[in-house]
Amino acid sequence: MNYEQARFNMIEQQIRPWEVLDSQVLSLLAVVRREDFVPAARKAMAFADMEIALTAKPGQAMLAPKVEARMLQDLAVQKHEKVLEIGTGSGYMAALLAHRAQQVITLEIDAALAEVARDNLEKAGIYNAEVRTGDGAAKLGQAVSSSDPLSGPFDVIVLSGSVAEVPPALQAMLKVGGRLSAIVGFEPMMRATLVTRVGETAFRTTQGWDTVAPRLLNFPEPSRFSF
Repeated sequence: MNYEQARFNMIEQQIRPWEVLDSQVLSLLAVVRREDFVPAARKAMAFADMEIALTAKPGQAMLAPKVEARMLQDLAVQKHEKVLEIGTGSGYMAALLAHRAQQVITLEIDAALAEVARDNLEKAGIYNAEVRTGDGAAKLGQAVSSSDPLSGPFDVIVLSGSVAEVPPALQAMLKVGGRLSAIVGFEPMMRATLVTRVGETAFRTTQGWDTVAPRLLNFPEPSRFSF
C-alpha cells in the first residue's frame, strides 16, 4: 500500500470537503503518520472515512479522520497552551495536539490501551504528551495536589468521544479564554460543541456541525425526556 498517496487522498477527498481549510492543520495531517497509530491488523484502513476499532470492547475506537481534523481546526491550539484530552485511544489525537501545544496530558481508562498509546507516541518522537491511565469522568477535579498537572487549569480540553452533556466540572477547569471541544448529544445525530470560557463565571457555547461518535465511559447520562 502506498501510504503517502493514501494520506494525500484522505486530506484532499475527505478532510478538505469537510470544511477543514486551515493550512496548519492540513500540513500537520500530512506529517503525523496516522498508520503508525492504527492496530497492525487494521493498518490498511488507516485513511478510510470511518472509525477504527482499537480493541474488542465496544466504543474503543479512533474517530474518523475528518472528525479529528475539524475538532483540531475548531480549537486553534497555540504553542504556549496546555491541553487535557480525555479518551487517548491509540494516541493519534494526542500526537496532533502535541505538535501544536506546549504540553498535553491525556487520560485513557483502559490500561492496556494507555500502554499502546505511550509506545506509539514514543516511537513517533513525541515527548510533550503524557499518557495517564484513569477514568476521566471520575478524575475531574481530583488531582493529587495543586502541583499535579492534572489539576489544571487548561487552555484546551478535548473529549475524544461523545457525551450526553458537557459536565460543569470540566468547564471549570478551563482558563479564561480556554476552549473545550466535545461531541454532545444522542444518536442518530450529535453536535460538535465548542465551549469557550469568556469570564470567571461566563461561558459561550457554539455548535458548528453534526456527527456521531462512540460514548466516553462513565460520563453522566441524563434522561432524554422531560415531563
